[in-house]
Amino acid sequence: MQSDTPTVVDFWFDPSCPWAWMTSRWVDEVARQRDLEVTWRVMSLAVLNEGTDVSDEYRIATAVLLGYTRLVQAAKEVHGAEYVKPLYDGLGARLHVAGETDPEQIMRGALEDAGLPAEFAAYAQSDEFDVQLRASHFDGINRVGEDVGTPVIAVNGVAFFGPVISPAPKGVEALTLWDGVVAAASYDGFFELKRSRTREPIFD
Repeated sequence: MQSDTPTVVDFWFDPSCPWAWMTSRWVDEVARQRDLEVTWRVMSLAVLNEGTDVSDEYRIATAVLLGYTRLVQAAKEVHGAEYVKPLYDGLGARLHVAGETDPEQIMRGALEDAGLPAEFAAYAQSDEFDVQLRASHFDGINRVGEDVGTPVIAVNGVAFFGPVISPAPKGVEALTLWDGVVAAASYDGFFELKRSRTREPIFD
């Protein structure tokens, strides 16, 4: 019997991560078919990797990409949570699907899509809302532990990392995966299910 109560979903993402983008498209597909109440929240790979042994190139790259996360957090703080998902969609479509590489062009287009002024891009270089960004990040990470990445999903309060998928399933396949993942995560003693990746993200 279908419940009349929406399923409460929290989704933590770093806008720069293609794998988080794939998972977000899957959640969108499920939400088209099920009554999900999704709250979109930022996390940051730059924050996640603080103090860890990663290459200088990776650390520099994540520091640059932190700007996209700062931009989304600023949109929430200045204009409201309703701007988070449209801005994420605009950034992801350009970063991941279109493969654009110019940050200024990416942000300009995404801000326009979300109905925000072009000058708002200045927040990408500002630490004004870093306290809130870090609070959002650790809210997600503290639910699942440090040895994970992005995305983190909580379904009715039960949190897990991933799933890491490619391509994002559609239709019945999306629902089958959703039900299986949520069922596995609901068992308190379930910790990990993994196999080696055999393909890169497939965007469609």
